[in-house]
Parts: sequence; C-alpha cells; structure tokens
Amino acid sequence: MFKNQNFNYAVFGNPINHSKSPEIHGFFSNQTNVFHTYESVNVPLDEFVSFLLKFFKKHGKGANITAPFKQEAYLFCDKLTERARIAQSVNTLKKVNNKYILGDNTDGIGLLSDLIRLNFIKKNNSILILGAGGAVRGILFPLLSFGCSVFILNRTLSNAEKLVVQFSKYGKINIFDKNSSEKKHFDLIINATSKYDKNNENNIDVSFVSSKTCFYDMNYHKYDTPFFSSYIKKRSNGIGMLVFQAAHSFFLWHNIFPETNYIINSLKRNMK
Repeated sequence: MFKNQNFNYAVFGNPINHSKSPEIHGFFSNQTNVFHTYESVNVPLDEFVSFLLKFFKKHGKGANITAPFKQEAYLFCDKLTERARIAQSVNTLKKVNNKYILGDNTDGIGLLSDLIRLNFIKKNNSILILGAGGAVRGILFPLLSFGCSVFILNRTLSNAEKLVVQFSKYGKINIFDKNSSEKKHFDLIINATSKYDKNNENNIDVSFVSSKTCFYDMNYHKYDTPFFSSYIKKRSNGIGMLVFQAAHSFFLWHNIFPETNYIINSLKRNMK
C-alpha cells in the first residue's frame, strides 16, 4: 500500500503525483532538525478511510489531505480545531497522545500568512473571490476574522448563496452581482477556481479594479494573461500559500514554525 512502511507523515490525495508537499516538508525537517519522514500516497477514491486507518494504526503521526478528500477527512476526525469546524473541511490530521485524531484546516491561515507577506491585504479591505467550491470554505473564516469584507462571484449562484449563509455570522460577506449598476473597486481579487480560464477574461471586468488592486491565484502554476499584465500590477500565484499551509501543519505536529522564505523562492525559481 505504501512505498515505505516506516514513514510517519504523509499527504493523501488523488491524483497526488503533482504534490510538492514531500519536498516542502523535507526542507522543514532538515531546517529544524526534527525527524519527519514524509511520503505522498495516491488513494483510490473509495478507499480513503481504510487507508487512513491503516496509516495511523502503524507508524502514522500526522497527515495532510488534498483533493478530493478534505470533507471526508472532516468526518473522519475525533476532534476539530475551531477553523476546521467552521470550514467543515480538513487538510491536516494529528494523532494526539496515541488516543484520538485531531483535524485542522491550515488552508485559510496559509493564504492569509502569504497575503500579509506580500503586503496584499489590510484590515477593512474589500475582497472579491472568484469561485464558491470547496477551496473557498477553508479560506473564508481567516479573511473575515482579519476584518475584510468579502464578495463571492460564482457562475452557480446557489453555491455562492450557501457560503454567504454559512459564513455571515463571522463577518461581512455578500454575493457580488457583476451586472449591478453600482460600480465597485476591489483591493484584492482571489482566484479560488481550480483553473483560471484565460479565454474568458470578462469574468473580471476592468471596472472592478484600480491601480491599487492586487490579484492572487490560489493555483501555483505560471500564468501570463493580457488582463493581469495590463490592469493589475501586483499579482502572485499560490506557491506561498502552499508553503505556509504546510508550515502551519508542521507547527501543529511539532510546535515549531519553520522559516518559509527560502523554500517559497526556491519553488518559484523551479516552477514550470
């Protein structure tokens, strides 16, 4: 089932070959001198729970969870952190005192940490989020708690409405109607869809942005679109979020927060 029967941390997903988590956690382990063996595990879609049970029964101490298993991981846990409970989604598991499994969601705090590093966010900012899928669940609570106003723009209105209802108690969140006569400039636009559609750039109207608008793509591929080049000067992909969510997972497991700048810059240099 596993490549190495003795590793004690892993990332579980399907597909998993693209994952940079083993590289990131290997760097954290070497940097902090914390013994931290880490593998990637490709899980058949109908065997997630059985894989986790076997992992934690043997040597498993902690795990990261990626698509499409974050909501299954939420149901798997014995206890939850506040941010995981609110998101109803889990990307980090920890075996505590050999007694129970704690679930956390470090996606949102990972994103917020990177936005702060980039100086892309301030309290009371107005943020437009493109998309209303599972990825958005993990990021809303930290953004709202930081004091930002969030607007959701999604093709399927009902999905956006569900998020607004779920998270309205935590801050200012609304559906954004791009056809509204009220013109609004956003301080930050976040692409939370699985892939930005370069052939449909009218998803973002020029009237939404100003010279100070920042753009953050939660995906970590290279991109170069006329819209971003012409209208938005401050932009970033999600490499920093990826590293920071891993760092927050590492902190949950070992109570040590690793240095992140070197690995962020290294991954950006080697990005295809």
